Amino acid sequence: MVRPITHLALRFTPKPWRFADERRAEIDAHFAALRRDKPAIWNGRVLLLAEYELIGTTFSGAYLETDFASFIAWRDWQWPDATVHNCFGLAALRAADGAFVVGVMGAHTANAGRIYFPGGTPDPNDVFDGKVDLQGSVMRELAEETGLTAADVELAPGWHNVIEGRRIAMLKPMRARLPAADLRERVRAHLARQAEPELADLLILRGPSDLDPAMPDFLPTFLMHMWANSE
Repeated sequence: MVRPITHLALRFTPKPWRFADERRAEIDAHFAALRRDKPAIWNGRVLLLAEYELIGTTFSGAYLETDFASFIAWRDWQWPDATVHNCFGLAALRAADGAFVVGVMGAHTANAGRIYFPGGTPDPNDVFDGKVDLQGSVMRELAEETGLTAADVELAPGWHNVIEGRRIAMLKPMRARLPAADLRERVRAHLARQAEPELADLLILRGPSDLDPAMPDFLPTFLMHMWANSE
C-alpha cells in the first residue's frame, strides 16, 4: 500500500539497542565473514527507527543510533528484533520524459545487484538540533551516487510511504530536467569518474514490463501505483 505523506516529524533520541548489545559476539563474527567477501564494506554508524506513528498524512517517529554491523546482521537474520524499523529515504527520480530512473548496486556493496532508487538508511550526518533531516539524507545520497544535485531536479511536495515488514520506504518524488536517455548517460559518466562507485549501472523504467526480480517488493508497489495514477 502506498500512502501519501505531507509532513515528517522525525527526531533523534539516542538510546541503547538491546539486540546489538546482547548479540555482540555473533554480530561481530557475521560482519567479519561479510568483510572477507566484500572488503570495501565499512562499519559506520546508521540510524534505525525505534518508534513511529502515522496519523492521517503526518509521519512522526524517533531514531536510535547503531553500527552498520548490527544493522546488517539484523537484516540478514530476517529482522529478529521487532522493536525497530529500517526507515530510509529514496529519491524517486523521474526523467523529464516521464520515465523512472533507478540504480543497480555495485558488486562490492552489501546490496550487490539489487535495484533501487538512489538513497539509503540515514546516519548521524542527517541529525540537526535533535531532528532527523530525511530530505537532506536523500539529496546527499543522490549526489554521492549519481552526481545529481538540487540544481538538476525539481522536488515535488510531500512523500510516498510504503511499509513492508520491518522496512519503511519514504520516497521523495523528483523530476530531472533531462530526458531519461540523457540522464542515464550523464550519471554513467559520473560513475566512470569514480574509483569504486556505489552504483554499477542505471536502468530506465517506462512501465510494468521493466520491473525486475532484483527489486525489493516496495519498489514495484510504488511504481505500479504511480503508473496506475499517471503521476
